[in-house]
Amino acid sequence: MTSRDVTKDAEDSGPGGYAAARLRLLTEGARSGPPRRAALAELTDEWLAGLFAAGAGTLRSVSLVAVGGYGRGELSPRSDLDLLLLHDGGDDKAVAALADRLWYPVWDLGLALDHSVRTPAEARKTAGEDLKVQLGLLDARHLAGDLGLTASLRTTVLADWRNQAPKRLPELRDLCAERAERQGELQFLLEPDLKEARGGLRDATALRAVAASWLADAPREGLAAARRRLLDARDALHLATGRATDRLALQEQDQVAAELGLLDADALLRQVYEAARVISYAGDVTWREVGRVLRARSVRPRLRALLGGGKPVPERSPLAEGVVEQDGEVVLARTARPERDPVLPLRAAAAAAQAGLPLSRHAVRHLAATAGPLPVPWPAEAREQLVTLLGSGRPTVQVWEALEAEGLITRLLPDWERVRCRPQRNAVHVWTVDRHLIETAVRAAGFARRVHRPDLLLVAALLHDIGKGWPGDHSVAGETIARDVAARIGFDRADAAVLATLVRHHLLLVETATRRDLDDPATVRAVAEAVGTEGTLELLHALTEADALATGPAAWSSWRDSLVADLVKRVSSVLAGDPPAEPEADAPTAEQERLAVEAFRTGGPVLALRAQTEPPAGPVPSADPEPLGVELLIAVPDQPGVLPAVAGVLAVHRLTVRTAELRSLPLPDGVDGSVLLLDWRVAAEYGSLPQVTRLRADLGRALDGTLDIAARLAERDAAYPRRRGVAPPPPRVTVAPAASRLATVIEVRAQDAPGLLFRLGRALEGAGVRVRSAHVSTLGANAVDAFYVTGGGGAPLPVEEAASVARGLEEVLRA
Repeated sequence: MTSRDVTKDAEDSGPGGYAAARLRLLTEGARSGPPRRAALAELTDEWLAGLFAAGAGTLRSVSLVAVGGYGRGELSPRSDLDLLLLHDGGDDKAVAALADRLWYPVWDLGLALDHSVRTPAEARKTAGEDLKVQLGLLDARHLAGDLGLTASLRTTVLADWRNQAPKRLPELRDLCAERAERQGELQFLLEPDLKEARGGLRDATALRAVAASWLADAPREGLAAARRRLLDARDALHLATGRATDRLALQEQDQVAAELGLLDADALLRQVYEAARVISYAGDVTWREVGRVLRARSVRPRLRALLGGGKPVPERSPLAEGVVEQDGEVVLARTARPERDPVLPLRAAAAAAQAGLPLSRHAVRHLAATAGPLPVPWPAEAREQLVTLLGSGRPTVQVWEALEAEGLITRLLPDWERVRCRPQRNAVHVWTVDRHLIETAVRAAGFARRVHRPDLLLVAALLHDIGKGWPGDHSVAGETIARDVAARIGFDRADAAVLATLVRHHLLLVETATRRDLDDPATVRAVAEAVGTEGTLELLHALTEADALATGPAAWSSWRDSLVADLVKRVSSVLAGDPPAEPEADAPTAEQERLAVEAFRTGGPVLALRAQTEPPAGPVPSADPEPLGVELLIAVPDQPGVLPAVAGVLAVHRLTVRTAELRSLPLPDGVDGSVLLLDWRVAAEYGSLPQVTRLRADLGRALDGTLDIAARLAERDAAYPRRRGVAPPPPRVTVAPAASRLATVIEVRAQDAPGLLFRLGRALEGAGVRVRSAHVSTLGANAVDAFYVTGGGGAPLPVEEAASVARGLEEVLRA
């Protein structure tokens, strides 16, 4: 069906015909994207023109005008209709009647309508008072009635916009910045707002407004295509949801991707991110140009007076060979010859980052078009300039983005293409893979004085997640890529081996520290063997912290910092030649012995809370440190069910368990029997800690069966249901091979939830194993818990029994 046929149907049958023709247009598979948007606008134009003609009667000086997105002819399936009824003020009653004849049919069809009725003078006055109204009028398009009235308004509004640009453009820039602060950056969000977030459709419209001012212009390359991709995604989102929404929610991304013919939700997000990146970069360049023009206008009269009317010559300050600063940007010197100087792109980028200045877009484009390829391996200067760029701190980000915008990064590092704009479907991560790598380098630059080889630290930070563009374990894939890249950029074989080790084991320290028993010699030896040297350990420690800080606020804390520092201290001792001490049965402290005796005497649990007061070992993170919580000591007469009972009571009282250790204490003075001692680190989810007397009373009731913990947790879940979202991946339970010779280590990865440790403890008790210690780690919505378990005799479990216990835990979590 052609758009002429669709329009004829609408004309023939009135609003009902329009609705039917609109539905056919939106559901036919042949058209999508710009053709469908244009056809929908044309169909709506004809329908509204028919309504106007039927209601205008003898009115002459009146016109119907489309503004905003509709004025641009860009109607998505659920877009608002932005309409202005323009009149000369002659017959208000007739104009009001015409307005009713126009607005009510639109409302009757359930279409969203943004409408106004104004004279040209009123429209102009409102635009002068409200920037959003003025932006909408810049796209005014005549639909019906007096064409001269519409044309006159357009001319006047555009003239006002250009005359007022020095005042209104800073206002528009502030509006864009405020919206970005509120909505975030489209190119990094897992559930982005396609319209409001930075780099979205509103920013693209703002760039059109800047161009209309004739004061500055946005880079044109790729901008129209980026805007079209976002509009296509919004169309598909409207069709998938049946709602006028701009937020690309997780649960709708696969359907939107299918609507667009993309492979999956990741392909959709990557396409959206790429479009947003183009618009964001165009915005950065454009607003810098606006600022430069406005500054020049403000000083030009004074300069003319000083120079007798002559044209001022911009000052150029040298920064590096072939690189100068001019008017607040880094540009190429007039004598620069990129075709003969392949290191120039990196030298210019490093100079810009070191000076804290943006790299001129024109300079980057010229470098991309003319600079020759670097020889392989790179010369020493190129490698040094890359390290300088990475070590410049926060200014590195904007310079790197400028190089990426013109394809220079992928040319320098071909493996970068696989991680560029790649989403990370983990709520802990706040960046895409490529931006996370740069953020890690920025964080690592702050640790350059802590290590002997800052160059290796910075390059490892840049490459540590480079394997995420490949299938399988990204650390394994990244090790191979890192070795190749190191050779490409000119590191010798020994340094390449260190970089490969850092990338392969960049998660080793934090995962071991939070999931393994550091008192077990096997744990420390395994890390020492993987790292190899004290120099590599020093680098890995700094990389671990930089990686976590660059991941997001949930990935690093004082608690993790102290655990990692403790592990590094132990491994460093082993690498220096001191073998880890074999664990001995620690003699109970006076407090532990007192608690044990009281627990045996009373036949019930005894508790003690002790606040964590000592500062964490190692460097303190720059962010506000997360409290370490308190130490909870519990002594209970040895009996079944202690672990799930304690975990359940803590869950009921909304206490988060950080670490948990359990051991049996013999009673003193030959008293027959034993007491189970639990030494746990806990913290309140919110509010203050409960009183010890309440915890003790509830724990006693849980142990004697009068407190139904499962029921209490179920009640709480029913009272405060969790918000629906995307179904989490299934839980995974594995037996860690050769992790300890003292116990079997069972590792659980699952969606975090209240009472998870209670359920796991109950399942382990049901399997007939004893839990020697538990190491609990939560990252965002993901729980990663490791349990050191033994059989009844205190020995590690046989292989088959361990596998059976792991399968049982997985079944419990899936239920």
